[in-house]
Amino acid sequence: MKVILITQARIGSSRLPNKVLMQLGSETILGLHLRRLIKCKNIEKVVVATTYEKGVGEIIKIVKNLNLDVFQGSTNDVLDRYYKAANKYPADYIVRVTSDCPLIDPELIDNVIDQAISSGVDYCANIITEDFPDGQDVEVFKYYALKTAWKQAILESDREHVTSYIRNNCGNSGDKIFSAYDIKSKINYNNVRMTIDERDDLYTIRSLISNLGTERSWLEYTNYLIKNKSLLKNKDIIRNEGYIKSLKDEKNG
Repeated sequence: MKVILITQARIGSSRLPNKVLMQLGSETILGLHLRRLIKCKNIEKVVVATTYEKGVGEIIKIVKNLNLDVFQGSTNDVLDRYYKAANKYPADYIVRVTSDCPLIDPELIDNVIDQAISSGVDYCANIITEDFPDGQDVEVFKYYALKTAWKQAILESDREHVTSYIRNNCGNSGDKIFSAYDIKSKINYNNVRMTIDERDDLYTIRSLISNLGTERSWLEYTNYLIKNKSLLKNKDIIRNEGYIKSLKDEKNG
């Protein structure tokens, strides 16, 4: 089975513009994110799916310096950008993560890939129940599922958020399009954030790196945050706020 990983990265961000280019110690958010991804053992290629926005050359420079592949596509139709990137680098399974998660755990990614392949489902992820920390989100799906979503998704929210159509149509009953496997954490860490959407997130990640460095596991970072609650300035930020906003915008017309 051929497995590739595609991560999204862009310049624009309504809450924290240019965030992937911000510094975390000696490297950028994007640079650290990619350097941790390279350590995955179960993927054959890392691809950065970005846009043609002004300033995107800085993203491309970081990607090329790490000898990784880059694909440029639509800014707002992220599903189209993602699907066309996958077409350029054909694979049986695709791993999706996002570049605002600099401390994503490569071993966790490998574990989700193993479970996806062994279970044979169309969609396997640790975000269906959402009991892993935000920022350790890993989705693995068959190319067929991505292609089906690209063909059938018509809602703007489903075009802007790559896997929402798949998630909304997955399950193990006969009326669902995609089969799914939900990877759950033994403990609910839903209140822990290791993603970067706002300034408070940046404070938390910089504090983690200052105290623990950049090579720890997701669980080591999580336990440290739980023991040092003063670093959780970002705990009240709503998870998946961007997707929730898209749904509200659609409802309000």
